[in-house]
Amino acid sequence: MEILDAIPIHLDTEQVLKELHLNERRDQFDVVHKLVESANSIVHPKAIYEMSYVDNKNEDTVDIGGIRFTSRVLRVNLDKVGKVFPFIITIGKELEDRIASFDNLLEQYYLDEIGNVALGLIGNYLKEHLEREYRMGQTSSMYPGMGDLQDWPITQQTQLFSLFGNVEALIGVKLTPSLLMIPRKSESGIYFPTEVKFTSCQICSRERCKERQAPYDEDLAESYRSK
Repeated sequence: MEILDAIPIHLDTEQVLKELHLNERRDQFDVVHKLVESANSIVHPKAIYEMSYVDNKNEDTVDIGGIRFTSRVLRVNLDKVGKVFPFIITIGKELEDRIASFDNLLEQYYLDEIGNVALGLIGNYLKEHLEREYRMGQTSSMYPGMGDLQDWPITQQTQLFSLFGNVEALIGVKLTPSLLMIPRKSESGIYFPTEVKFTSCQICSRERCKERQAPYDEDLAESYRSK
């Protein structure tokens, strides 16, 4: 098990404006820039990951680190994979505390979206770290409950967290009885090596999703059902 608690990310105002679909009008720039600078001072990125071995691959289940996960898509993606990297990342709770202290709803929204950008930067850092340190080549990832996929439901967060023990004590993230993570700007999933790049968006038919990273591929979605 490895913990990364000195992750060097830096939020950039222009990047945040792009994510918010705002132009660089001086009034917008000044507000967002002030919030970005504030976020840079209070975001505390942390990540935990574990190199785990894959075993007992059945029709729609697979064991990872001795824990059974139920997902046909995950099982198919790991068909030729021997080891994977379960992970949990977070920006910490300080940004959420700052958001709660604001009365301006627009600034609350901006700061919340800035938190999403920060979480994405942490995920990119961890991905590059794993590829470099373990010479993994190309990697893809899956997340319990991502999008509208029912194949790997959010209920499997419990199994994923169990791989690490007391995650709250380790990096300050806890799982609520309703299976949400606190702090909210946290993410859990599994990185795995792959020859063909995969994203869950490719087999998710939900329209108008602002987090979509790739177009829906009906043929690919059908192939997972037939493998």
